[in-house]
Amino acid sequence: MHVLFFLLILLAFPVLEIWLLILLADRYGWGLLVYLVVVALLGLRLIRDEKQLIVGRFAQTLAAGGTPAKVLFGSARNLIAGVFLLIPGVVTDFFAVLLLLIPSPKHVNGQQETSKGFAGQSASRGREAANDNVIEGEFRRED
Repeated sequence: MHVLFFLLILLAFPVLEIWLLILLADRYGWGLLVYLVVVALLGLRLIRDEKQLIVGRFAQTLAAGGTPAKVLFGSARNLIAGVFLLIPGVVTDFFAVLLLLIPSPKHVNGQQETSKGFAGQSASRGREAANDNVIEGEFRRED
């Protein structure tokens, strides 16, 4: 029964998408074609940018001692949204926008996570030594 329901939804989705595109094309004409091309280009740009940024985010999270699953979830979410934007249709664009509007989780294991720089430096505390063995201070040169 559940498999039949899933297949029905899977088959109804393209029919709904095509029906909606026909209605919108009849109403807006060439404007719909321009919309579909612009959204597809935005989806392609989103995928390309995410591919370039995922390695840096992953390395930054590992260097800061963070959870890489959070980075992978956010990147996968953006890649799926980009693919949805590439597929011509209004319903898939709606799902892509919903995916992009989902906020990333801020709490990890019940603790508030602070924003950190590449070397694990906290951005909320100002200047902090990257190494605990460094003693900071001022000096004056006397000749």
